[in-house]
Amino acid sequence: MSHTPDRIAHRMDYPPATEQPNVYPLSWNARTAKMEEIWDASQRDYWDPKKLPWDSFDPSRYSWEERESIAYWWTLLSVFDASAPPVFAEALIKTYEVHEEDPVRRCFFSVTRDEQNHEQMCGLAITRLLEHPDPLTYEPKTGLGRKLKRNAAWLYYNGGRYWTGYKKAVPKYSLAVLFSSFLMGEIAAATIFHQMAAGCTEPVFREAFRNIGRDEGRHMAICMALMERDYPTLPPADQAVITKQVRAGYLFLSAVLFEPPVEFWDLPEDFIAVQRESEAVARKAGFHIPAYEAKLENWRNAMLNLKGVLDRYGIPFPAIPEVGITGQEIRDIDMEDIIPVF
Repeated sequence: MSHTPDRIAHRMDYPPATEQPNVYPLSWNARTAKMEEIWDASQRDYWDPKKLPWDSFDPSRYSWEERESIAYWWTLLSVFDASAPPVFAEALIKTYEVHEEDPVRRCFFSVTRDEQNHEQMCGLAITRLLEHPDPLTYEPKTGLGRKLKRNAAWLYYNGGRYWTGYKKAVPKYSLAVLFSSFLMGEIAAATIFHQMAAGCTEPVFREAFRNIGRDEGRHMAICMALMERDYPTLPPADQAVITKQVRAGYLFLSAVLFEPPVEFWDLPEDFIAVQRESEAVARKAGFHIPAYEAKLENWRNAMLNLKGVLDRYGIPFPAIPEVGITGQEIRDIDMEDIIPVF
């Protein structure tokens, strides 16, 4: 028998307040002008991955080892970019539940939409290169391809651990904490995509990287605007969480921006060696993946840029010894603690 809710309208003039958090009641407050500017930019910048110059792309001009190596890089990216639409969708829901400003909600919607494009780009590239819609059921054509398929399986395994933790984390943290985690990925992502656009010889990939890099720069501006709004009054407890999240973000995002720390990522012993071999093959084919030293410098600069932002608000920065940055020691990091996204 269905339960009939208690009817109260006949007993009172106005209904009681809605229990929160809840998306109701809606309001359309707008206090942060910068967010409206960023929303307008997102409307102008929108692009469709299917409308890139795919007619110019002929996978058959690459060897199968080259195709599998380039597809592997897109697979690595997909571990992060394929999770980004649901990650930001969760954050978008939270902006409604906590009754954020109307332009803030729209900006988070724009990020969700952008990240869907980035996910689709991964899928289009992988499908055309491998002539197959996913890297885990694909039958490799080369010995390197077989090793890369195993690498991909381990990447997705670790990514799945991240997602279960993220779903638990979002309700616990304020949006101010989430902004800092998101910013970390955006700072580094904007740099690497602009570099790959500059060095890539394949027109369709070059244009995709330009578009993605522009998107990531705009996402960074969203986080910065919200931090400028909220961080001057940030509670000390949130500051401590942010310090820990920056360290967690470094460990998580290093898998795509640098190399996965073996003490944090659960990977086979030959994982990094196989990945480096595939990167060398891809570079030789004209697909510009930054070399080890360039990755290290990019990651260090991204961390220093983030440190500059947090220093402005007196938030302690964690030690990142892998790139030579000293700071507060953070040791107790688990995959289920992390909330950054790329």
